[in-house]
Amino acid sequence: MQAPGKLIKKRRNLKRTMAITLMMLPGALWLLIIRYLPMIGIVMAFQNHKPYPPSPGFFNNLIHSPFVGLRNFEFVFFGDRAWNMIFNTLAYNATFIVLTTVFGVALAVLLTEISSKFFARLYQTLMFFPFFISWVVASYFVFAFLEPTFGMLAHIREWYFDPTGWPAILVSANLWKNLGYTCIIYVAAISSIDQGMYEAAAIDGASKWKQTWYITIPTIKPMIIILNILAVGRIIMADFGLFWNVTMNSGPLQRVTEVFDTYVYRVMSSNMAGAMDFATAAGLLQSVIGFICIIGANAIVRKINPENAMF
Repeated sequence: MQAPGKLIKKRRNLKRTMAITLMMLPGALWLLIIRYLPMIGIVMAFQNHKPYPPSPGFFNNLIHSPFVGLRNFEFVFFGDRAWNMIFNTLAYNATFIVLTTVFGVALAVLLTEISSKFFARLYQTLMFFPFFISWVVASYFVFAFLEPTFGMLAHIREWYFDPTGWPAILVSANLWKNLGYTCIIYVAAISSIDQGMYEAAAIDGASKWKQTWYITIPTIKPMIIILNILAVGRIIMADFGLFWNVTMNSGPLQRVTEVFDTYVYRVMSSNMAGAMDFATAAGLLQSVIGFICIIGANAIVRKINPENAMF
């Protein structure tokens, strides 16, 4: 028989656990309904999905559609410009990850050195604002600057229909839109560093550069690693709005701007009968590759420094 004190403590823990569980219940239900129940549709990636009478509903079609194995995945690897698309996707995302990390950390360090809180918040707001602008709107900004006939920079260089300049344009556009969000995260991480460490380093004669290199960077390194592991998980995914709207879906630019998502969209548009099958197969492939990349990146980090690994 349990002692009265342990029994009371156990009941208190149970009440606290129940309260926390009830608080989490709405989020758990949302996650179940929005994220997990739709996974039943993954079966379509391996089917020739068609409507079947007399009641062509989703589950009826799912049950009666014939199984075709991996045929829906073939267009990703054996279609026109497939390997060019894969190369572009990996190259752009790798560039985005590296540049966003470098410039995000650099800007975050500079922002924390601004003594005026008003100007620091003003700069943060100005950098963060583009994150809320859709690529549809941003595409018209690019068009207004670079359109060869009426653009503001048309007389400097007619880049808009020149494929060689578009990698730089897309990388710059991505940095302009997403750098502020990343920078704010690093600013929050830097703000949590004990200021006594900087004061001690300054007393010892350390310059601002040395303080950044030996205090700031090592302290926020776990945050940098976690964000990059998560980014690696999206290495095969592309921002459809960036590569479709900003390029205005221009055919001559496809060699340097075609990525996974735009390629799948073109294939679906040319074969509407199998659009759902192709889309499901492409989404499943991206999720599986992303999961493998996260596990692999985390394993590498854990092998080098277990303290910085996510799990």
